[in-house]
Amino acid sequence: MNNSIKNIDWILFLSTLPLLAVGLLTMNSFTGDSQFFIRQLIWSIFSIIVFFSLCFVDFRFLRKTWVSVTLFLFSCILLVSLFFIGKISHGALSWLDFGLFSFQPADMIKLVLIIVLAKYFSRRHIEIANIRHIIISGLYAFIIFILVLIQPDFGSAVILFLIWFGMVLVSGISKKHLLGMFLLGIVSLSLLWVFVFKDYQKNRVMNFIHPLTDIRGAGYNAYQSTIAVGSGELLGKGVGYGTQSRLKFLPEYQSDFIFAAFAEEWGFLGVLILFIMYAILVYRIIVNAMHGATNFEILFGAGMAIFLISHFFINIGMNIQLLPVTGQTLPFVSYGGTHILTEFIGLGILMGMRKNARVIHRDSMKNEFISYTGLQ
Repeated sequence: MNNSIKNIDWILFLSTLPLLAVGLLTMNSFTGDSQFFIRQLIWSIFSIIVFFSLCFVDFRFLRKTWVSVTLFLFSCILLVSLFFIGKISHGALSWLDFGLFSFQPADMIKLVLIIVLAKYFSRRHIEIANIRHIIISGLYAFIIFILVLIQPDFGSAVILFLIWFGMVLVSGISKKHLLGMFLLGIVSLSLLWVFVFKDYQKNRVMNFIHPLTDIRGAGYNAYQSTIAVGSGELLGKGVGYGTQSRLKFLPEYQSDFIFAAFAEEWGFLGVLILFIMYAILVYRIIVNAMHGATNFEILFGAGMAIFLISHFFINIGMNIQLLPVTGQTLPFVSYGGTHILTEFIGLGILMGMRKNARVIHRDSMKNEFISYTGLQ
């Protein structure tokens, strides 16, 4: 047990605490009652307990093929079950209701996809340039992607695509295959626009292109969010004095647009500190990944970094009107127990992998990363 405690990356763990505090403090400052604060606090404590519990687990069993296959099949069954027993929330059939709490499978399944892809690419690193492996890995991701998209949960589907795309890049894809993937992506998006996207999803994208054409309708959320972020200026209005959130002009201020609520109260300096904490967290994830005992651990850590970075940029982007509103959370900050639990489970698995980590020199680690990924 003592060795497991020593193997915990305390810088990584401690960097999550200010993020949790930011979310809790912001929720407590603008709600008339404390329902969001109390629920989030309970989920945060529970998630931290799960994190420390996972630090003592030997996760070498995840390298076994039957484990990744089982997780993949179970994920598909879980997503299909939503169409029979799922609960509709915000127009998407993406929740399982257990009475005392609701559970969104798409969050956990992002973690499953990371495990499946890490397993697949770790065994095929030498021949990864073969486009056959890009296609096969894409099929794994595509099945989950489609099951999530037709809920419809466009935001989670985008995150799943970015996880796959990012892990393919890290695995060492050739430049010509990269170009082919971009062309394929353009064709796929065109087909999705014509045959899959709902009218409200198209409205969000069109509102992104022309944000001021419908500020009372499809563009209202993004417009109010932009006002909130801008009104924070350098030092912010102060905790509890954010008018956009307190007066309910800012929608979903506890989840999708909590960054805007935070920026209004804390200003540019507060946002800068928030970004620094995310940078520390992602840096420590990458450092731990590069010390992985095998390619599987390296790829899993890379997948976790991609997962958090994707959520971060998409949430911030939609808060400042750089990206369409897709309903994705800000890691460790937004309200919601499922995503916080998922994030701490991912970090807990990473810490469990540290027990078998290699001790290598920093220069050797950098050279190995360049050799592995082909990135300079």
